[in-house]
Amino acid sequence: MPAIIQSPEEKAAISAQILRSLPEWFGLPESTAEYIEACRSLPFWAEYRDGTPVGFLAMRETGPYTAELYVMGVLKEYHRQGVGRALFSSFQEYAKAKGYEYLQVKTVDAGRYPEYDRTRLFYESLGFRKLETFPTLWDEWNPCLVLIRSV
Repeated sequence: MPAIIQSPEEKAAISAQILRSLPEWFGLPESTAEYIEACRSLPFWAEYRDGTPVGFLAMRETGPYTAELYVMGVLKEYHRQGVGRALFSSFQEYAKAKGYEYLQVKTVDAGRYPEYDRTRLFYESLGFRKLETFPTLWDEWNPCLVLIRSV
């Protein structure tokens, strides 16, 4: 069961360690640094194995009714072992308790990179559905896909 982390320093350390180990998804140093800094002040969960963080999720409110899965990372050796689903479950329970009605997540649109196609399929397996693609929100090489679901 993921733990909610309160310490800004611990949030930054966990997110930095995990994101920097995932260059296929988080290969732009400026963007990675922004994620790490933002994590300091956001609701944040971490999953541990043998006392070591192996995954995390940070949530951001995007409106009075919507919580965003802002950033999530799971060490590659723990992919497909339920870590992401456990983190999502904790996030969803928190969002429901706080009265949010919708969840959203942004990722790269389909067909650009195999890694992001797997990410999108994971989100779809959690019940997320395509809302809209913004072709240049990030840049033309990374069209932003917004996925939503009800809480």
